[in-house]
Amino acid sequence: MAATSLVGDAFRLAFAPMKPEAVLRLREGTAWRHLPTGEPARFQTLCDIAALDAYLAAGARTPPVTMADSRRAGSAAVPMAEYAREDGRIDPHRLFCRFDAGATLVVSQFHEAHPPLARFCRGLEHFFRHAVQANIYLTPPDAQGFNTHFDTHDVLVLQVRGEKRWRLHAAQPLALPTRNTPWDRTLHAPADQAEEVVLRPGAALYVPRGTLHDAAAHGAGEASLHITVGLLEPSWADLLHDAIDLLEAESPTLRASLPTWRLAGEEGMAGVAAGIAGRLAPLADPALLERVVLRFLDRLAADRPALLGRGLIAPAPAPGERLRLAETVIHHLATGPDGSAALRWAGGAEILSPAEQAWLRRLEDGASAEDLGQAALAFCRRLHAAGLLVREGA
Repeated sequence: MAATSLVGDAFRLAFAPMKPEAVLRLREGTAWRHLPTGEPARFQTLCDIAALDAYLAAGARTPPVTMADSRRAGSAAVPMAEYAREDGRIDPHRLFCRFDAGATLVVSQFHEAHPPLARFCRGLEHFFRHAVQANIYLTPPDAQGFNTHFDTHDVLVLQVRGEKRWRLHAAQPLALPTRNTPWDRTLHAPADQAEEVVLRPGAALYVPRGTLHDAAAHGAGEASLHITVGLLEPSWADLLHDAIDLLEAESPTLRASLPTWRLAGEEGMAGVAAGIAGRLAPLADPALLERVVLRFLDRLAADRPALLGRGLIAPAPAPGERLRLAETVIHHLATGPDGSAALRWAGGAEILSPAEQAWLRRLEDGASAEDLGQAALAFCRRLHAAGLLVREGA
């Protein structure tokens, strides 16, 4: 990672003092980790109380604004009618009353409304190559939002203000749950003694999916504000689903009818096993897997906020102006077996000649159209108009 870059800055803010390889090993394991620091103001640039007040005052709605209170019988979710109008708009007076009475304010997907969080999440998306989201939790003094539960994706908790006491269980009642995993309080009750960690401002906590936990505001009668960064990694099942979707369109064998009328026969299950074995083999074809990976990257670019490197007014760059690929834009270069390449991003795709591929590599570090050579100006202006290039220093 570069000394100063969108990716490097986001990684250091999230995980310092850990090194990239240590973080990757952490992501590949099942252990939680406390990351204390001596920098209380570390995460204040990402979100603060003033940003939440401004968001609520500007006409926020539910969802993404919700509230939770662990003292409620059954679900901790506070009914929408207690803090919002029938059309979903937040009623600030009623929301403040519920907050003052001990309910936690939750703002999901706040990275879609708050630029500092959007840039931070984009840096981590480039590093991990999967979607990243940021939810906000503001808990009143001595209160708790949710009861003990597990998340279905890895999370990184960033403590912004106040303190929060976390209880975490080492044993996982269900290994590696996903969004399709139902929550059952009787099946997923903690079976071991929880360890406790108190997060103070500037500290972080990594919690892998499946780890039972709960959290409550702690100490000094102060509200607790934290950011939960959701690391939305795909699973092997997701990859296989996509591979089968792509293969079905081309494979009559996959589209063939399953002879259910023979399943009860003497060799019914043997026939199913043989049929499955033959149909699974093409899923390992390297060409198919390349298409699946490309589909993942295309979906990542399409599903996340665009964060283009331009606004409404974007004068075309002059020949001598230094330009650089916009770090905020998710893009990738898809190469074909014949050496052709396409630059793909949420706005579309552009086929690149060998010369344009070379220009693109130089634009990663910054260059002017004059530096690149003859005919490069039109190429740079096309990419700048699409929001893929920014002026250096802008």
